[in-house]
Amino acid sequence: MRSIITSLQASVFCVTSLLPLAAHAQADWTGGDGQPTNPLACDASAAAVDPGEYNGAAVANAPDRNGKPIKVVDVPKLVGIGYFMSSAAGAQVAAKELGSVAVTTDGPTKANIDEQITFIDNYITSGVDGIMLSANDPVAVAPVLKKALEAGINVVTYDADAEADARQWFINPATANGVAKTLIDQLAEQIGEDGHFAIVTSTFTTPNQARWISEMAAYAAKCHPKIQFLETVEAQEDNILSFNQAQTLINKYGDELKGIVGMTSVATPAASEAVQQGNLCGKVSVVGLALPNAMKPYVNSGCVKSAVLWSTEDMGYAAATALRALADGTLKPGDKTFKAGKLGDLQIANKSEILLGAPKVFTKENIGTFNF
Repeated sequence: MRSIITSLQASVFCVTSLLPLAAHAQADWTGGDGQPTNPLACDASAAAVDPGEYNGAAVANAPDRNGKPIKVVDVPKLVGIGYFMSSAAGAQVAAKELGSVAVTTDGPTKANIDEQITFIDNYITSGVDGIMLSANDPVAVAPVLKKALEAGINVVTYDADAEADARQWFINPATANGVAKTLIDQLAEQIGEDGHFAIVTSTFTTPNQARWISEMAAYAAKCHPKIQFLETVEAQEDNILSFNQAQTLINKYGDELKGIVGMTSVATPAASEAVQQGNLCGKVSVVGLALPNAMKPYVNSGCVKSAVLWSTEDMGYAAATALRALADGTLKPGDKTFKAGKLGDLQIANKSEILLGAPKVFTKENIGTFNF
């Protein structure tokens, strides 16, 4: 277990703007990706910007699929958890609406990049027209995705991206700086401007979570400079491990710990359960990304004040719809918006990302209206 961080690298958590912690010491931050950040304004949402020149991949020698039935495989980080069951359901909704898309969801039972690569490779061999996936590691998965592109298979990522030249488009459920702003604003509101918090993430190499954490660091330094970070721990998107890690943080830091941020749909309810079982409701706040159905017991009881997410069903829906559009040639480099069926026109940003929109905040007042 990593001890507390007192000196954070400027490129990741903007170092000195977070106050040093007196009781603990740790060498380097782990959890962010170390890449440049772009924190949003403290009191405003991000404005739409020109997407810039397309930087996604091209498919080699793709057959003419315009208007023809296509077979798509959906390979999430792992199967069997509510988050990806919901995105898979969204893909099926799209398939039904389109009538010419057959989607099969298949993947590892743990968030293991080697197993995910094997699944993709097997489907390249067996033959599919499109692959949609949430990457466990953006670099490690790139070679097998490039193999798919070279075989004439369209590739769309969602939830967690691969390297841009290894896929055509990324369905981005929310911008990284938008997620960061929402999480840190919710956290500061609940634990105070100088409260101490820790993070439970999946793995330090999971690209979307590492990106969110880096942006959280930058936004906190800019807009909540006195909030104090303790530690990030990995939990592999495993329910039991997430619960145990949250419990370990509670025991390790005691009254010093005022908040836990869950970076996965598994970690947030697991941390909530740890807080509830520890009779710490009202003393330790849990803020994080989670399916509203999983958080309803904790939010409705008042133990947790809010949860944050996007519509995971819409994410899967958009990915399947994008693969149909790629097959038909109606989604192409240079586009600034993408007509995504019932979702309407979605903004294209960051050269080759299709944005679902701002994250939603689920509270006691509205969580009952959502069912995913």
